[in-house]
Amino acid sequence: MKRFAVTIMVASTLVAGAAHAADAIPPAKQALVNRVLQLWQIDTIGQSMLQAPVGDAVQQARAMLQGRAAPEKRDAAMADIVGEARKFMEETTPIARASADKLIPTTVAPLLAERFTEEELKQMVAILESPVKKKFEAMVPELQKKLGESVAADTRAVIDPKLKGLQERIGLRLRAAVTP
Repeated sequence: MKRFAVTIMVASTLVAGAAHAADAIPPAKQALVNRVLQLWQIDTIGQSMLQAPVGDAVQQARAMLQGRAAPEKRDAAMADIVGEARKFMEETTPIARASADKLIPTTVAPLLAERFTEEELKQMVAILESPVKKKFEAMVPELQKKLGESVAADTRAVIDPKLKGLQERIGLRLRAAVTP
């Protein structure tokens, strides 16, 4: 009980300190912090955190169904699974975004204000608003696709047989595991 009381006191002191630190930020600097946060779009972190396990679950389901179900049953099951995953994301993304929106002002914003000067924040805004940055980001998918295609073409002769061997070994182990 005593440990709990100490934890509560420490937590309330930290919260009060964070609130005081937020109050001490000059308005011009706070405006810059807010602009950085807006341009950075950090509030999408919750969605990104959700996408990874949902994507993994869908991939695992696809792998489990491969070779175990007739193609029409597999395709129908995968359509249902993808639909469930999409529904999950639609339901949980607003929750994660609301949480991020609530927590950003008390977690990320004070750190930015504390660790960056107004001049550095101005530079960060300039970088984040840069047309060159936007042009580069727009090009990233094309660059990744081009590199991926080139790597695939360059390594296909070596990697495809190894990949086929891996798939066969995995298939053997799965069949052994599910065979009574």
